[in-house]
Amino acid sequence: MGTRVSIAVVSVAVTAVALAGCAGEVSDVERAQAKVSASEDAVAEAQDAFDAASDEFCQAGESYIEALDRYGDVLNETAPTVGDVRTAGADLVEPRDDALDSAQAAVDTQADLVSAEQELADARAELAAAEAGPTGTPAPVDTAMPSASPLAPAATVDRVDQAESEFDAALSAVTDDTPLSDASELFNSAAVELEMAWLRLFADAGCLADEQQQQAEAAVRAYTTALQQELTTAGYYTGAVDGIYGPLTVEAVESLQEAQELPVTGTVDKATAEALQAELIALGGVAAQDAVASTAAVQQTLKLTGFWDGPVDGVWTPELTEAVAAFQVELGVEPTGTVDAATIAAFEQAISELQQATPTPSPSSSDG
Repeated sequence: MGTRVSIAVVSVAVTAVALAGCAGEVSDVERAQAKVSASEDAVAEAQDAFDAASDEFCQAGESYIEALDRYGDVLNETAPTVGDVRTAGADLVEPRDDALDSAQAAVDTQADLVSAEQELADARAELAAAEAGPTGTPAPVDTAMPSASPLAPAATVDRVDQAESEFDAALSAVTDDTPLSDASELFNSAAVELEMAWLRLFADAGCLADEQQQQAEAAVRAYTTALQQELTTAGYYTGAVDGIYGPLTVEAVESLQEAQELPVTGTVDKATAEALQAELIALGGVAAQDAVASTAAVQQTLKLTGFWDGPVDGVWTPELTEAVAAFQVELGVEPTGTVDAATIAAFEQAISELQQATPTPSPSSSDG
């Protein structure tokens, strides 16, 4: 629609100049200048349309993420029923459609903006030629086709599509005979995976403008990425190292816990982190160097939010468990002191609501 409008604006301007020629001679330079002016107006109009569409996407995306977060709240109840899961799943349809529609609108208006910018470049080239005359050399004008950066990297968009498909598969698998309690962590992680994939898209699309928000989003992504890499090196994880805590990450943690004869919970606690570090240290080389990365990422994340003032050294201490639990209380999730999909999702959701001022709770430890 933006392209059609810009073409119409240019056509009207050129026609007006032509009609003016009925009363007096209009030069080629004047016609070209009129086309440039009209093209500049069209670019401004297209830019306004793109900015408005981008804002709408950010609002719709935030609404969908909040809906996913409410869905996660249902799954975190002590005894969700099949009806609860289905009803909450149905409540996601409208916000998801709104988010997808607004994303497409932003992509379309971005393409319109690129077209309008190209029309302006062509108009400026015509003006330069008109000003030079038939025997002169036109002044250099950049006529290269403008190329707009995508709203988000293709990999981020693909990850959202994958998470949507996996979530739909998990939801469709829920029947009247499904023992939700037996698969709660894996099923919950499918919802968490979807929420985190959208939060990544939300961040990459520029909806998190505040520097503190960007740092916090990067920190939590770094934790999951480090954990996935460590689990890959130890031979437990075979998925993509993408920083999204989904079912495959939960399964890998469970495999580690089973191999180490730990309680199989799918969540990372002090014992699980230490067991993983011990395996990596035993492997030696680069694996040993990376053995503390995920725990250090937990410490860095808590430090950014004001819940940890101990060292970022990759050592999981009782004080770190207390800090994680205190952070979970603030997030409104069960204060287990372990890092699970629900905690990461709650933190990601909190990122989108952060203000300039950081939280100022009393840290759990001052000596690490």
